[in-house]
Amino acid sequence: MSDLSTSYRWLDDDGAAFGAPGLEPRWTSSRKDAVGTAYSASSCVWYTLSHGTLNEIYYPTIDRPQTRDMELLFTDGETFVHEEKRDLECAFEYVDGDALAVRLVSRDRGGRYKVTKVILSNPHFPTVLMHVKVEGDEELLSRMKCYALLAPHLDGGGAGNSARSVDVAGKRSLMAWKNRTYLAMGADCGFTRSSCGYVGASDGYQDLFDDMRMTWQFGSALDGNVAVMGEIDISRKREFTLAIAFGDGPHAALAGMMQSLATPFVDHLKRFLLQWSRAASPERLAAAATDGGTLMRISHNVLLTHEDKTFSGAFIASASIPWGASKGDSDLGGYHLVWTRDMVQTASALLACGRTDTALRALVYLACTQRPDGSFAQNFWIDGTPYWQGIQLDEVAFPIILAWRLWKLNGLGSFNVFPFVERAAAFLVKYAPITQQERWEETAGYSPSTLAAVIAGLICAADIARAHGATELGGFLESYADWIEAHLDDWTTTNDGILLSDVKRHYVRVWPPCAGEPFHDPSVPEASFRIANREPGEKYEFQACEVVDAGFLELVRYGIRRADDPLIVDSLKVVDHSLKVETPYGPCWRRYNHDGYGQKKDGGAYEGWGQGRAWPLLAGERAHYELAAGGDYKLLITAMERFSSKGGMLPEQIWDAPDIPSESLHLGRSAGAAQPLVWAHSEYLKLLRSASDGRVFDRIAIVEERYAVQKGERRFKNHHEIYSEARPITRIRAGYTLRIVDAGHFRVVYSTDNWATVNQTIANMVGPAGSYVDIATSAKQAGVIVFTLAWPGEGGPDRWLGRNVEVTVVPST
Repeated sequence: MSDLSTSYRWLDDDGAAFGAPGLEPRWTSSRKDAVGTAYSASSCVWYTLSHGTLNEIYYPTIDRPQTRDMELLFTDGETFVHEEKRDLECAFEYVDGDALAVRLVSRDRGGRYKVTKVILSNPHFPTVLMHVKVEGDEELLSRMKCYALLAPHLDGGGAGNSARSVDVAGKRSLMAWKNRTYLAMGADCGFTRSSCGYVGASDGYQDLFDDMRMTWQFGSALDGNVAVMGEIDISRKREFTLAIAFGDGPHAALAGMMQSLATPFVDHLKRFLLQWSRAASPERLAAAATDGGTLMRISHNVLLTHEDKTFSGAFIASASIPWGASKGDSDLGGYHLVWTRDMVQTASALLACGRTDTALRALVYLACTQRPDGSFAQNFWIDGTPYWQGIQLDEVAFPIILAWRLWKLNGLGSFNVFPFVERAAAFLVKYAPITQQERWEETAGYSPSTLAAVIAGLICAADIARAHGATELGGFLESYADWIEAHLDDWTTTNDGILLSDVKRHYVRVWPPCAGEPFHDPSVPEASFRIANREPGEKYEFQACEVVDAGFLELVRYGIRRADDPLIVDSLKVVDHSLKVETPYGPCWRRYNHDGYGQKKDGGAYEGWGQGRAWPLLAGERAHYELAAGGDYKLLITAMERFSSKGGMLPEQIWDAPDIPSESLHLGRSAGAAQPLVWAHSEYLKLLRSASDGRVFDRIAIVEERYAVQKGERRFKNHHEIYSEARPITRIRAGYTLRIVDAGHFRVVYSTDNWATVNQTIANMVGPAGSYVDIATSAKQAGVIVFTLAWPGEGGPDRWLGRNVEVTVVPST
C-alpha cells in the first residue's frame, strides 16, 4: 500500500493532502462473494456489483422510496434543504424503450428549479454514471449547492465499511472499501468539498439538516456504517456527471471512475443505446401483449441484466433483498443468489425470446456447479459456493428439462450434455418421490409441483439417454417416472377436503412423509406439518387437507394432466375460494392459505413472520392454464402488466388488503418484498410466447404424448411397484412386478413360498442411477415375497442387509 501516494493523495479533515496512507485495508482469504449495492432513493435506482463487476442498473419502484443509500440533496444555504424523494416531484421515463437508461425530472414544488438526471452504466467498466442538469431561477441557482450523498454497502453489508476523501489527478473524490471490494465516487468537475462520516451521527445528511450548510469536512470514517458526501457548486456548474465505480482494489475503482468521467456523457449514452440495440427485444411477442409491448421489452432487458458479468451464465433471482430497508447484515444472501429453479425459468424465458446462446451459457454454468451426486445446492453464490442446504428435487429436475429443450433446438453446440443429465436423473431416482423442500422451500413430502418437474425431468432424461445409446437406462428412467405418475393422485390429494364444502377431493399443497419415510417429522401428528413464518401466537401446525396451493397446475403445464381433468378442475375451485384476490388491476393469487411470508397485517415489514400476499407470477401461471383450457387468459396478461411499477418492474408480492397510505401500501401495488422478481418477468415473457403460439411454451411433447389422457386412456400402463431402503413398501398388487432399486451393485435372495424354494438374482447396473432387480408376480398370485439383499465386499465377505423384508401380494382389483 505504500506506493499509493504516487497515484492519489489521501485528504485529511481540513481537505489538505498528506503522504502515504496511514491505513491498511482489511483483507480476507475466505471471501465467498464480493457484492456491493448502492440505492438512489430519489430516483429509485439500484446499482449492483458482483465480484467487481456492475450488474447493470435496476429500477425497483417509484411508489415506495426505501433507504437513503445514494441521493442528491439541494440547498441554498439559508432557507431550505431539499431531499429529492421527499421534497421534489419526480417524473420517470426510459430514454429509449429498448435500453435500461432512465431519465428522471424532479421539480421543486414551488416551481423555482428542476433537476434532470439521466442514469446508465458504462458498458465496459463496473461504473454507474449519472448526468445531472439543474435549471431554474437564476437568482436562486446562483446561491445553490448540490450534494451527492452515498452510504456504501460493500461486500454484502453496511457494517465494517471504511471511507476516505482522496485527490486523484487534481480532482477531489471519495473512496470506500470493505475487504477487497472498493468503491469510488466522483464528478467530472470534481467536488469542491467532501466529508466522510458515520450514518446517523456524523454523516452529511445530519450536517446539512442541522443548519442548511455543509460544516463538516471529515477526511475519513473507518470500520463502521459510513456515508460519504461530495459538494458541487451549482452557481458555477449547472450541468455535471457523477460516477460511482467498483473494483477489486483502489486503483481499479479509481481508474474506472476517472476513465468513465474522461469520456463525455453524450458519448456514453450513444454507446449505451447502441449496445442495447444489439440485444434487441423479441418484437413478435408484442402482439400478444396488451400494453403495446412495453413490459415485454423491459422484462427481456431485466432478464439479461441479471446475468453476472464475471461468472458468465450465472443468473441471480433478483438484485434486491426483500424488505431490505428493514434488514441488517445478517441477511447476506437476499435474492442476489442463484437458485436453479429461478435460473431455469430465466433461461427458458430467454429461449422463448429466441436467445438460445444465452440459455446455453446458463446450462453450462449449471453443469459447472453440479455436485458429484448429480444434485445442486438449494441456492449458491455466483462462484458456486452453496448458501442454503436444503434438498429440492424440482431444482434437480429443471436443469434436465432445460438440457432437453436445448438439445431439441440443436442449441447445445459442442457441449456433451449426457453425463450432466445422467447424474441429475440418478439423484432424482435416489430421492423421489419425497422432497425435503417443495418449491416454496419450506415443507417436506409429496408435492404436486415438485413431482410434475420430476416426472417431466425423468422422461426428458430417458429421451436423452436413448439418443446416447443408453437404452436400458432410458427404459429404467421411464419406468420410474411411470411409477410416480401412477401414484401421483393418491400421494398428493385429500378425500376429506374442508376448504370448500362442495369439493372433498382435491390436490393439496404437500402431503407430509409418513413414519419410516425420508424427512418424516415425528414431532407433529400424522398427515400434518408446520407452516413457517406464522405470527407469534398463531396456529402453525396444520393437517395436509387444510392447506392448498396451485402447484398442481404444473401438471398441466408440462403435459402430465389435461386441463379438463376433473381433479384439476375441482382443485381450482378450492384454490379460487381460498387464495384468489381481486384488485383494481385484475385478479391475483396467494401462494397457499396460512402463508406467513409477506408484509405484516398492519403493513409493517416482514421480520420472520407476517402474512403471505398475492404473487403476480401466479397470475401468469393461471393464465397458462387458461390458455391450455381454452379460457380467457388475456385479462391476466393485462393484470401482470398493471401489477408492474412505473419503471416496469414486477414485484414478488402485491399488497392485497385495504390501503394503508401511511405505509405507502395500496391494493394491487407492490408490497415490500423483492422487486424486480426475475421469475415473474420470466413467467410473463413465456406467457406472451405461449399466447403467440397458441400453445403453452413449456409443454413437453414427449411428456404430453405419454401421459395426457386421450379418449379415456393413456399410452402407457404402469406395472411396477418400487422398493428401496429409503422408502420401503409392504404391498404389491398381483400381476405387478416388484422392482428393488439401490444406488450400489447388489444381489437379492428371495422366496415366494416361505423359503421352500430359494431364488437369487444379480442386479442390473444402469450407471449412476444405480441397479435394480425385478421380481414378477402372476395375475392370480397371492402370499408373501420374502427377500434380503447383499452387496459385494471389497476384498472380503459380502455385506448383508441383516434382515428379511416381506411384501404381501394382494388382489389387483
